[in-house]
Amino acid sequence: MSDKNREGKRTAREKLAVEREKHKSAEKRRRALLVGGAVVAVLGLAAVIGVVAANAGKDDGGEAAGPVVAPSGAQGKDGLAIPVGKDSARSTLTVWEDFRCPACKSFETAYRPVIHELTEAGQLKTEYHLVTLIDGNMGGKGSRNAANAAACAQDAGKFPAYHDVLFDNQPQEVDDAYADNGRLIELAGKVDGLDTPAFRTCVEDGTHNAWVAKSHQAFDKGDFSGTPTVLFDGKNIYQDRTMTPAKLKQMVQQANQG
Repeated sequence: MSDKNREGKRTAREKLAVEREKHKSAEKRRRALLVGGAVVAVLGLAAVIGVVAANAGKDDGGEAAGPVVAPSGAQGKDGLAIPVGKDSARSTLTVWEDFRCPACKSFETAYRPVIHELTEAGQLKTEYHLVTLIDGNMGGKGSRNAANAAACAQDAGKFPAYHDVLFDNQPQEVDDAYADNGRLIELAGKVDGLDTPAFRTCVEDGTHNAWVAKSHQAFDKGDFSGTPTVLFDGKNIYQDRTMTPAKLKQMVQQANQG
């Protein structure tokens, strides 16, 4: 083989080696970019998840502006409970509810007849605390506006009936229909004597919005697991899987016999 041929082959091998090195370097850069992009994407997703988690359960309005105006006859710490029944009743049922909460409606559907029976008989006093959990989780103002309207109904002495109407007509959880004050006023027409100028003004002005926000803050501080939270003489009975309306009635009657 001539020197010229050997030189040509050596040059070709060197060129090939150089190209291979270039290819390796390009491949390393490509992989680095892919990995870096993946890390950025994961961190970005984590940041989004963190924001969602941080905001889950927070009321849309936070601390509502304006003075805290408790509805007429509100009782308990800071006047945050709307009482139904006689103060002389030996047993107390404490209920934390959200008018947009499907589980709250299920509880009401199952237990309402017994609760009405016992409160009307003077054997049970029920204290309702209004919560805006779904507003925080799903977005919107329906929980707050419905709670304010219910407080306005309490001012008019019509809370029990309007409370039941709101749950009977509860929209789908994702539907923020109760954010519309017009809808809340329309439903007031189902309660005799509730749809008055005073009630309408109370609803439209959000008279009790700050009170509702304070009630929700008390719920947060109570470290409850969700809505509804139902306490019988301080004991959480909603978490008791053996609890039934009949069992609750029996417990109340036994307390009244004691």
